Amino acid sequence: MSIQFSDYFSFAFYFVPMGVIWFIYATNKMVRQRRHHTIKQETQESGLLEPASLHPVIDPKKCLGCGACVTACPEGEIIGMFHGKAELIAPANCIGHGACKAACPLDAITLVFGTETRGIELPVTKPNFETDVPGVFIAGELGGMGLIRNAIEQGKQAVAAVKEYVQQGHSADLDVIIVGAGPAGIASSLTAKEAKLKYLTIDQDSLGGTVSHFPRNKIVMTAPVQLPLIGKVKMRETTKEALLEFWEGIFAKQALNIHFGERLDDVNYSRNAIQVITTKKTYKTRALLLCLGRRGTPRKLGVPGEKRSKVVYRLADPAQYRGQHVLVVGGGDSALEAAVSIAEEAGSKVTLSYRSPAFSRAKPKNRKKVDAAVAKHGLNVMLGSNVIKIGEKHVEMDYQNKSIRIKNDAVIICAGGILPTPFLKKIGINIETKYGTE
Repeated sequence: MSIQFSDYFSFAFYFVPMGVIWFIYATNKMVRQRRHHTIKQETQESGLLEPASLHPVIDPKKCLGCGACVTACPEGEIIGMFHGKAELIAPANCIGHGACKAACPLDAITLVFGTETRGIELPVTKPNFETDVPGVFIAGELGGMGLIRNAIEQGKQAVAAVKEYVQQGHSADLDVIIVGAGPAGIASSLTAKEAKLKYLTIDQDSLGGTVSHFPRNKIVMTAPVQLPLIGKVKMRETTKEALLEFWEGIFAKQALNIHFGERLDDVNYSRNAIQVITTKKTYKTRALLLCLGRRGTPRKLGVPGEKRSKVVYRLADPAQYRGQHVLVVGGGDSALEAAVSIAEEAGSKVTLSYRSPAFSRAKPKNRKKVDAAVAKHGLNVMLGSNVIKIGEKHVEMDYQNKSIRIKNDAVIICAGGILPTPFLKKIGINIETKYGTE
């Protein structure tokens, strides 16, 4: 039987396009794998191997290699593909969206806290956010949810659980006291008001929680959220100032019952009520919802001169340091962001000191900003250095095994915070350390 020319044509018509499509697919797959390998290698070389909070663990036996988790992540290439399997390639950049888990068709992804080498202390809570102390609930950053959207969702869900809890009836003056006016606290307050609960929110500082401590103009990444009494809020990329202005508008428009400058000091329990003692008053409530941040008390250096008025533990406004000699201490994102933002101010001379030989805890984008500030604004980076003494007009440093003295007008210490673990234990809440567990 002879093969006609039309047969060859038909073969080419069907199989050549398929070959071209396969070639393009294979080439793109190879290019993507090489890019992911490069990201993974850079991550390892930089020491950015520890996720800050909630992050995915991928079961290679269940992974189909479809790549849905890679494209679902709104933060970019946090997960990569290698030989048909997904793998976490930029752990330190993961901020706990959880979109990867939702996108996985085979449930191959588990969201966990901590790693085998680095544990994270978290309060023990039930699925409804109640602790093992009856009537005490926890939501937001303290419970490990630092992402604004997740903190808001937890705040709403926790108040729903509180509403169910207080329906049993009680004789206390309040249904719930909410501690903290950050994203979780604001969402909780709105939910409580919508549910017509008798609530009070207190905060030792100001509106906004951790967001209010960000440097001026710092970009805050959020995602659309549904707020009670407000509706759907779309803020994909905004500034600290815009977000705080938005919170202020909600506070004013909804007349939320929030007391600022009032700190939680102690908690006592009776059969049907919780006694909440603050710096201003003592209250009786049926439930207590803790929406505290994880910053706790600022970690100090413990060096002579640290009590001087020129030493602070967070940056409020870079402009106030214009024309000054400033020392920023720390190697995390807050330290790098503070140093860069002050270095951009006219006439400022900024030194960034970190005890380790590399900024292993900072995101790559912030490390790149530091490099740019070094070249453009003369930012002085001193890796492997320690503060010895803080003087009135100078600071003594241990740098490369030598004692040096630098001119100084202000010191900003961004060495993290001491978690409020002792206080939580004091009021009866159990704490557990998560080592890569749910």
